[in-house]
Amino acid sequence: MDIFLTNELAITLVIFFLIILSAFFSSSETALTCLSKAKIHKLMQKGDKKANYVNKLRENKEYLLSAILIGNNLVNTLASALTTQLLLNIFGQTGVLYATVIMTICLVIFAEILPKTFAIYNAEKISLIFSPILRIIVKILTPISYVIQKIVSYLLNLLGIKKKSQQNDLITAIEELRGSIELHYKEGGVVKHDKDMLDSILDLEETEVANIMTHRKNMFMVNASDTNEKILENISKSPYSRIPLWEGEKDNIIGVLHVKDVFKTTIYSTKNIKEINFLKIATEPWFIPESTSLREQLFAFKDKRHHFAIVVDEYGSVMGVITLEDILEEIVGDIKDEHDKGAVQNFKKLKENNYIVSGDTNVRDINRDLDLDLPEDDASTIAGILISKCEKIPERGEKFNFYGFEFEVIERYKNQVTKIKLVKLKKTEA
Repeated sequence: MDIFLTNELAITLVIFFLIILSAFFSSSETALTCLSKAKIHKLMQKGDKKANYVNKLRENKEYLLSAILIGNNLVNTLASALTTQLLLNIFGQTGVLYATVIMTICLVIFAEILPKTFAIYNAEKISLIFSPILRIIVKILTPISYVIQKIVSYLLNLLGIKKKSQQNDLITAIEELRGSIELHYKEGGVVKHDKDMLDSILDLEETEVANIMTHRKNMFMVNASDTNEKILENISKSPYSRIPLWEGEKDNIIGVLHVKDVFKTTIYSTKNIKEINFLKIATEPWFIPESTSLREQLFAFKDKRHHFAIVVDEYGSVMGVITLEDILEEIVGDIKDEHDKGAVQNFKKLKENNYIVSGDTNVRDINRDLDLDLPEDDASTIAGILISKCEKIPERGEKFNFYGFEFEVIERYKNQVTKIKLVKLKKTEA
């Protein structure tokens, strides 16, 4: 009898120990999954040795997760088997039922929910404490993990499922970051201006210069064939510091005049104004394709130490101009100085979800200013979206329903839709 009790006590202690091991594996998995990569990077910079262990474990996630799952399933299965055997000895065949109920409760509460919940709130601490032990376990189980990974890869290939590339991982990380920003904004942790700025930074890679450039019809240029007096008069009226110089036809831009250089030459030169050669003062124009991303162009501005570029299409026709300030404004919002005119309001709110919008208003701007969700891939302006969708230039008074909005043409000048009434429809109307 004493021997039987001693055996029971020993088995009970082993089961108790196995449940603790199961909790260890469960909390380790959750902690290492939830842990912020930025925090670990910061600890590594400070020289934390355990942070290096954590980083190496996370770099080989497949082997780490395989080792944890193997260990967790092994201890859970063994704990369940011992409990069943113990209760069979005590209660006979009904012991199987008791063992199932008891182990389900114990494993769910003490080996899964409790340790994982604790790990969510203490991910950094648990990861650092457990990383040296996990490192050893992963090394021991690597041969088994390797075989399992090969089997899994073979099965995935049979199903036609391919593992994600690093590029896809990057895209996923960016989308997760966007989701995190949106969540903090909705919860009040991030103000709208900061949210817009962070979103814009993430959009730099995906947004092309054509989406934010000053269109050719709004470009301020001077004709090299005009008299010098006329050129100076036009330059003096310009609100811009850099002005394209064209000759023959407007697509033939032969230089870019910097207002500072022009006035420095006219003031300090001993030559008569009529004798000044503006082409010699002008810098060589920098042409870029309209498909250039804002991120690429921002770094190009930095490398070349230029602030102004002319955007052309695939045929070399001038589409518009873009400046360094345009890209910075895309991130931080409008930048006004003492020489800028008052802000031009491109929209007017009539009532809730009802707006009058200028046709040339940038879709990105209207989405940001009015917190709308119009598509930004179809066209760069509100009028462009309407024309692209209805596949014609609509007449004044025509109404169209697209993307959950009603578009009504208020004004049209020649072939341009200049003013649109935009109404956000309720879901039942959309």
